[in-house]
Amino acid sequence: MSGPDKRCTEDEVVAELESGMTIGIGGWGSRRKPMSLIRAILRSDLRDLTIVAYGGPDIGLLCRSGQARKVITGFVSLDSIPLEANYGVARQNGTVEAEEWDEGMLLLGLTAAGWRVPFLPCRAGLGSDVPRLMSHLRTVRSPYPTNFDGAEEFEDLLAVPALELDVALVHQNLSDQSGNAAWMGEDPFMDDLFVRAAKKAYVSCERVVATDELASQVDVTRLRIARMDVTGVVVAPNGAHFTECQPDYGRDEEFQRRYAATAKSDEAWQEFRSEFLDLDEAGYQAKVKELQS
Repeated sequence: MSGPDKRCTEDEVVAELESGMTIGIGGWGSRRKPMSLIRAILRSDLRDLTIVAYGGPDIGLLCRSGQARKVITGFVSLDSIPLEANYGVARQNGTVEAEEWDEGMLLLGLTAAGWRVPFLPCRAGLGSDVPRLMSHLRTVRSPYPTNFDGAEEFEDLLAVPALELDVALVHQNLSDQSGNAAWMGEDPFMDDLFVRAAKKAYVSCERVVATDELASQVDVTRLRIARMDVTGVVVAPNGAHFTECQPDYGRDEEFQRRYAATAKSDEAWQEFRSEFLDLDEAGYQAKVKELQS
């Protein structure tokens, strides 16, 4: 049985967003990012956004466009290009506020928000400069003793605050019309955690299939996202381009190198933006197809 039809367009999703929001973006580095939704944000007048992500070109683009005010991330990388140059320029110029958490801290912050608890304790980040550089982070004394070498101690742990999101944007391989969604590649990339941590969540996908087909053809372990947590579904074939979306397609390395080169100058960025990002999604995809032919 099919649930409610939640299909919408990228522009309809962006119309629901507001400046100043905290937006969580799924994917990992330059892998399965909801790029068609990012491109729609780039075409909008949204500003002062806080972005939470295991970052890739999503963060770099939003920093370069000036729409990201703050970034909370475990890293920002293009994978095959280790450093995201546009993010690096924003950090060096001080045009974005950055909280660079341990990857495990980010996972627990999203989990805490999904569980509706104010924080979760962990050891990640202790002994590093993270608590020193981010003085708002607190430690908490465990009420239960830990046995170290036969001696019981009450351990101090980092209290990772819940990363409560206004909106989550993720990309999946498959979805039904109501938002039950599945990834078919090697890793879920915490997308389900982003969805549950958000007040509203939008799933873009390579293709929509009937609910019965989704249930019968996809291993249940890959159905991490449930329709009850999803506000809208965007059908976006090739929507993760230029990041990879395995097994449907790999990363467009040539296009990624072209994007990375935009960090060299304002002129290079404006030329790239005019050629690719000022187009609507259909125009972008047509341009990409032309380059690949």
